[in-house]
Amino acid sequence: MKVKRKRALEADVFLRSAGAGTTVATYKRAQVIFSQGDASDSVFYVQKGAVKLSVLSQGGKEAVVAVLGPGDFFGERALTGHPVRLEVATAMNPTAVLIIPKQQMIQRLHEEHDFSDRFITHMLARNIRIEQDLVDQLFNSSEKRLARMLLLLARYGKPDEQQVVLPRISQETLAEMIGTTRSRVSFFMNKFKKLGFIEYGRGSLKVNHSLLTILMHD
Repeated sequence: MKVKRKRALEADVFLRSAGAGTTVATYKRAQVIFSQGDASDSVFYVQKGAVKLSVLSQGGKEAVVAVLGPGDFFGERALTGHPVRLEVATAMNPTAVLIIPKQQMIQRLHEEHDFSDRFITHMLARNIRIEQDLVDQLFNSSEKRLARMLLLLARYGKPDEQQVVLPRISQETLAEMIGTTRSRVSFFMNKFKKLGFIEYGRGSLKVNHSLLTILMHD
């Protein structure tokens, strides 16, 4: 078993045994897990599926800030004392998440050093990803940003490289994630398909490692 997947399973088992108050919730595709302004009183852990985090402007415009998969935490701002959610969490396909109450999460982080180390590693990786996204947005073309986002969504480079077939994700969502228009996404998706870098059909998208060619090309 791959190391990353083994650790995710170990964390799964540990979190399941975390005690009273910890629950597993399931969501259908496009179902909202929490909304902006909801009470920030728990941390979530993705067991299966995919979760989109986005923010809404006062005018109702949505900006996607992250897409998470199995083994990822979200809602961590609850641990900083922030009283309300600042983003919207939405299931992108049938999804199961573990809900850990804030105080219980804090207690476990203090008492279980192995779990605390894993959580810190997750947070550091998330911060590095945010920095990389900013650099990507500032310096790369929309074509390279799309290629990088597709590879990230397919979990390319992770030790547990198994999720190469993605659930259905709209071109509008991809456009929001990389800061371009739907028409540009459509153009590049067709180009990637013709070159054999991606394959898509009804409700699924397969990302091939050859898509790295786009990122390596000056």
